[in-house]
Amino acid sequence: MENFVVSARKYRPMTFDTVVGQGSITNTLKNAIRNNTLAQAFLFCGPRGVGKTTCARILAKTINCLHPTENLEACNECESCRAFNNNASFNIYELDAASNNSVEDIRSLVDQVRIPPQIGQYKVYIIDEVHMLSAAAFNAFLKTLEEPPAYAKFILATTEKHKIIPTILSRCQIFDFKRITVDDIAKHLAFVAKSEGVSAEPEALNIIAQKADGALRDALSIFDQMVSFSGKNITYKDVIDNLNVLDYDYYFQIVDHILHGNTSDILLILNDIISKGFEPQNFVSGLGNHLRSLLVCKDPVTVQLLEVSEQLRQRYVTQSQACPMPFLIRALEINNKCDIDYRAANNKRLHLEIALLKMCALCSQALNVPTAQAQPVQMPQNRPAQNVNPTVPSGVSTGSTAATTKVPEPVVTAKVPEPAAPENPRRVEGPTNKPTPQQSTIQPQAAPDSTGSTSATTATSAQPVVRPRGTTSSFSINKAMQQVGQKAEEKEETWNTPFTQEQLTAAWGDFVNRYKNYEKHSPSFLAALSKYTPKLGPNFEIHFAVDNMLFEQEADGMRFLRSHLKNSLHNNQYQLKPELMERPGEIEAYTDKDKFEKMVEERPYLRTLQTELKLEGDL
Repeated sequence: MENFVVSARKYRPMTFDTVVGQGSITNTLKNAIRNNTLAQAFLFCGPRGVGKTTCARILAKTINCLHPTENLEACNECESCRAFNNNASFNIYELDAASNNSVEDIRSLVDQVRIPPQIGQYKVYIIDEVHMLSAAAFNAFLKTLEEPPAYAKFILATTEKHKIIPTILSRCQIFDFKRITVDDIAKHLAFVAKSEGVSAEPEALNIIAQKADGALRDALSIFDQMVSFSGKNITYKDVIDNLNVLDYDYYFQIVDHILHGNTSDILLILNDIISKGFEPQNFVSGLGNHLRSLLVCKDPVTVQLLEVSEQLRQRYVTQSQACPMPFLIRALEINNKCDIDYRAANNKRLHLEIALLKMCALCSQALNVPTAQAQPVQMPQNRPAQNVNPTVPSGVSTGSTAATTKVPEPVVTAKVPEPAAPENPRRVEGPTNKPTPQQSTIQPQAAPDSTGSTSATTATSAQPVVRPRGTTSSFSINKAMQQVGQKAEEKEETWNTPFTQEQLTAAWGDFVNRYKNYEKHSPSFLAALSKYTPKLGPNFEIHFAVDNMLFEQEADGMRFLRSHLKNSLHNNQYQLKPELMERPGEIEAYTDKDKFEKMVEERPYLRTLQTELKLEGDL
């Protein structure tokens, strides 16, 4: 039976050009060989399985090659190269510092350094896991590492550079190896699969590359495992089943159901995931990565940051177009909080379900689709154009009990929103005159009397039609204030509906009453707005007087005010023009310094106390 050689050894790079994902380091080493500027000691550091020891062996083999190629690669034909390939070279020594970390081991190495090479130009010492050396061994190694013979080269390799003492670091040329990208690993796996006659789906190789977490050696080990599991045909399903990886489709389905508010389907999918044995916290982590990928795909410039196959990248781009930016950001915050608090939760499944339901509830706000919204009143298209007395229904002669012309009145219906979450009324396209707050209520259509006429309170076409206002008593002030920041981020059309002084006064007073009930309201900001009545100027300018300009520091209050005026007046082209009110007589104290000066007027001895205690800097 032929001995099996794992792919990590069988396909180990033998030249600089075959090293995967470390082009900057291999080019630097080749240039150093070409210019004859090789350092006396190198330190290769980085994660596991990224090619540190491999590059150390290639460097040692290349500098001892008797006939290097024009590309500065080993020829593999000279005596030195053949000895290296057969593990019989006397010029290259490998020391495992994990098991040879004492002072005696380093002293033995120092004694060997004194003997010059027999074949080739250099004697190369490769010390792997060098951070495992003891402090005494490091100190014994310092002198030799700083002033070695001209023919001696030291290559130290470690995964934990921070454990190496600074005196060793200062004597080495340091090379930081990076994690190998998913694309590079997937391409190398495709090359190995082709060489071994294995058929592998690109999605399957991409999953293996992601599971390896930047380590090519780990990826090759997983590849060998999958070949043993599925034979000569590696499929995406075999990979996710064998490696216990959650399928991408679950995350795409979850997000689709969240966007459509299908809470029952979300809970069923979560139950299916848990019943298959997947850890819920792994699902939370995977969902966070999925939402992050959707956020990355919102901008074509950042799509390249997605380390997935091209087919899967297109799926991410397609779904990201249906996800508003505010929704993705808030969903990531909810998912991150769920991940942080998961271990402390007693009912972990309920904790995860609540997070998913929060995302589902958040979606309607991100998409600007209110859960209960009044429908606009449909006006009849065949109403005759004539002057209508608002107190007399159309089709009825004034002063007559019988209708001269019977025009059937359509039944005007309006869906009244739920009291728990009313919306600010918005004007429907119609006449230019906006109704006053007293006219903002739609009366139900009265039934016709025996003469065919209707009640005098019936709304007519001469009156603008608006949506009904929700009840203020059940209005959630805190919820409305929190939604202002989200709605402000959404792109909106230009509103320039004219409004009157009466409408401005009513909207201003309505805001003051609502802001007063806000739990985090600023008393100074509330006082500044409720003291004087605003005045409407030209070009939608709103002039209002204030005693001081401190209210401008209340950014939240100003944002709430602007949003309220925009929704109430259906106009976002207005301009707020605060004017400082100069009042004769006593000036009200607002700052600490003003308050102190006012106290000094009543109690002069405080000035003496201030001088003696040197309190000027604190006021």
